[in-house]
Amino acid sequence: MLRVVVDKSSGAELAAGLDELAREGARRMLAVALEAEVEAYIAALAGERDDAGRRLVVRNGHAKSRQVTTVAGAIEVHAPRVDDRRVDQATGQRCRFRSSILPPWCRRSPKVTEVLPLLYLHGLSSKDFVPALEEFFGTSAGLSASVVTRLTSAWQQEYRQFAERDLAGVDYVYVWVDGIHFKVRLDQDRVCTLVIIGARADGKKELVALSDGHRESTESWADLLRDCKRRGMRAPVLAVGDGALGFWAALREVFPQTREQRDWVHKAANVLDALPKSAHPAARKALAEIRDAEDRQHAEKAITVFANLFATKYPKAVAKVVDDTEQLLAFYDFPAEHWVHLKTSNPIESTFATVRLRTKVTKGPGSRAAGLAMVFKLVETASEHWRYLNGAHLVALVRAGAKFEKGALIQRPDEAATKVAA
Repeated sequence: MLRVVVDKSSGAELAAGLDELAREGARRMLAVALEAEVEAYIAALAGERDDAGRRLVVRNGHAKSRQVTTVAGAIEVHAPRVDDRRVDQATGQRCRFRSSILPPWCRRSPKVTEVLPLLYLHGLSSKDFVPALEEFFGTSAGLSASVVTRLTSAWQQEYRQFAERDLAGVDYVYVWVDGIHFKVRLDQDRVCTLVIIGARADGKKELVALSDGHRESTESWADLLRDCKRRGMRAPVLAVGDGALGFWAALREVFPQTREQRDWVHKAANVLDALPKSAHPAARKALAEIRDAEDRQHAEKAITVFANLFATKYPKAVAKVVDDTEQLLAFYDFPAEHWVHLKTSNPIESTFATVRLRTKVTKGPGSRAAGLAMVFKLVETASEHWRYLNGAHLVALVRAGAKFEKGALIQRPDEAATKVAA
């Protein structure tokens, strides 16, 4: 009889070999990229010569080796140097080559810095970063507790500047809102972070506001909305969020003209909670028929079908849909290209998914200020990957008051103005 024997030592050697291979590959690719960058720079200035006909921009060996921490680990870098003898006519100073790939001050990849907020929110204190990252990256260079502390202080300052910035110059037509709960290593109640993400008139999504709230209460949301209004924020045309009553009551107080759209993901979950598991497959299908209907008229018919199916036995589940019909179907009054964005608060949910799914809580030193700063950096990092809304050119028309029916434009803003004048 044959038996498979697992040699743990050989597995460890293989893992170490793979890590070393990844680092060597990263080192070589970085070296090639730096050489190519220098060659392109020199080639572009090949025509620059002095009075004797000698080139003013030439290679000048390599800089002293330095260690750079990347996501592939710590790698040794020998950056090529350039001797640029040109003089800037405006300032009278020598021109200098600066690598856009590896700036002279760089000691770690920005991606490494992006890991720190996530680790903090997962319960690591500053003294824990060094062993944790050393295990992952193979070095503690540039990642000491003092470095992490300085970064945290800098991030808190960035957050304060963000929270005090003027909002009068940006028009947020749509906003998505949610309250994100973190168990951020505090002796007090767990932190509830109130988040508002907006879509500008050009279709770009960006973080609007971030604040520490108390259990998503009406007063916490109202304080945040009032602060945004005080700093110049216009009333959004539509707000998207779950059924938390705190936000909607605050919205009606601060921006009463803003329309409401309930998040379909949360609504479906709430409806299913009011039904037995045996009814879930049929309910999911019926809810999808409403949410994905081709227009409002078909959606209202689908609501009637849903009510006929479940009203007799499960009136509470049906009421969750019927009572919120207007808020659930508001998105149908906007461009069809925007429907996929307006049905859910996914821009917020996807950003915080990795943090919200954590289960282990590490209590100990921590502060709400540091926690908010870390959340801010987490969102800032995620925002680099946010894409523009589909049909971005239509967002400005929505703000201007254009009318849409079945997702199509039926009345432009100038036409509406003409009718009002008449």
